[in-house]
Amino acid sequence: MLYHLLVPLAGEFGPLNLFRYITARTGFAMLTALIISLAFGNRLILWLKSQQKEPPLRADTPERHLLKKGTPTMGGVLILMALGISTLLWADLRNGYVWAVLVVTLGFGAIGFWDDYMKLTKRNSKGLSGRLRLGLESALALAAVLWIVWLTREPLSTSLAVPFFKSLLPDLGWFFFPFAVFVIVGSSNAVNLTDGLDGLAIVPVMIVAAVFAFIAYFVGNAFFSNYLLIQHVPGSGELAVFCGALMGASLGFLWFNAPPAMVFMGDTGSLSCGGALGTIAVVTKNELVLALTGGLFVLEAVSVIVQVISFKLTGKRVFMMAPLHHHFEKKGWQEPTIVIRFWIIAMILGLAGLSTLKLR
Repeated sequence: MLYHLLVPLAGEFGPLNLFRYITARTGFAMLTALIISLAFGNRLILWLKSQQKEPPLRADTPERHLLKKGTPTMGGVLILMALGISTLLWADLRNGYVWAVLVVTLGFGAIGFWDDYMKLTKRNSKGLSGRLRLGLESALALAAVLWIVWLTREPLSTSLAVPFFKSLLPDLGWFFFPFAVFVIVGSSNAVNLTDGLDGLAIVPVMIVAAVFAFIAYFVGNAFFSNYLLIQHVPGSGELAVFCGALMGASLGFLWFNAPPAMVFMGDTGSLSCGGALGTIAVVTKNELVLALTGGLFVLEAVSVIVQVISFKLTGKRVFMMAPLHHHFEKKGWQEPTIVIRFWIIAMILGLAGLSTLKLR
């Protein structure tokens, strides 16, 4: 919105030319989202406390989590508010990719909000049924993928870029649609599974968003994409502004989610953040890089899959408790130790993801 208001005035007032640049608007978007989060965080937490009932805990919940009883969830509303407002203020709203990512983010956030609402108001720890939630997520993701493919030039629209290879860009054809839906829905639920300790999920979200801010900018810039020998997706650079807003909103949320957390993001935040990252990966043709950069999320999701398969086939558990962070809790690790070590892993994987831009 501000982009459309200020840039036309640049001819009369030279300094407004600053807002033509994606890099500048990414910084402003990050700062705006951070300010909104910090300004409204306390009031939102007080409102959530007044509205929600305490949902029943799982029977195998780690003992230390009983101390967190009464901490409000659905804090993802704060992330969505800051992210949405900041993106609308600083992004080029004529860009279809921005709207595709924003719709997925808000749509997945709405699904998560519905799930959280059922848990908190009906004292139902299960919330939405798994099939219904997965069906809604898949339908929304498919609509977004169809939109993205329509916006992207052929044959790149249904192609898959392979990291570390200069010219390996296989066209998946119709298989691209279920693949891209899997990336978006899988990313969303992987972040959701990671969100189990104070600050555990939100920092890796920030790290992955930062990596994809660079990726989106380079992929969307013809000069840099040619220099780095990566695929060029015209218009995708504007998603760097969205990533900046996501980083700012996440940083502001971390202020309240840092141990001991004043609020949890809930499904509202985790599903929306994961869905956003997955959609950005699909737009920039970096789905495989997302699996590397967001490797912590993948690891958490795989631990759950392995646990379920092992228990069903053999009746034995591989981990003391899944997802993986709960396994280490059961082994006696302190929560801050788990969180900080997982952050370190996320940072290393983020740097590895960035390296794919040059190592080809």
